[in-house]
Amino acid sequence: MHLNTQLNFGGNCEEAFQFYERHLGGKITAMIRKDSIPPGHPRPPGPDSFVIHARVTIGGVDLIGNDVPSEVYQPVRGAYLFLDVDSNEEADRVFALLAEGGQVGTPIAEAFFATRFGQVRDRFGVLWSVIGPRRG
Repeated sequence: MHLNTQLNFGGNCEEAFQFYERHLGGKITAMIRKDSIPPGHPRPPGPDSFVIHARVTIGGVDLIGNDVPSEVYQPVRGAYLFLDVDSNEEADRVFALLAEGGQVGTPIAEAFFATRFGQVRDRFGVLWSVIGPRRG
């Protein structure tokens, strides 16, 4: 059994997963668009360019994603993807990338429990916690 996180996007799933692959060291392992559904099979609402299933692996964890029509899309609420990085420099770099075009909730800084910690909603609507934990 495996537990994965699925993220819904409002039409920019492919762009988001390409961003995560390029900047977070991820690897896209699936990207299936609505236009690839064989004839005779049910077709979900939305344009043919919508992603119906995508998968990106980041740090050994799979994120699943898909696009949903704008009338049902809502940005992630109540759950953060928690990204544990290896250095303060990497924490600052990743946080800055995720914050670009997004919304900072907690600016990245030293915290009593970590050398770096910050929270941000990226430009794709996904909530992230970035942490450079104290070691030893």
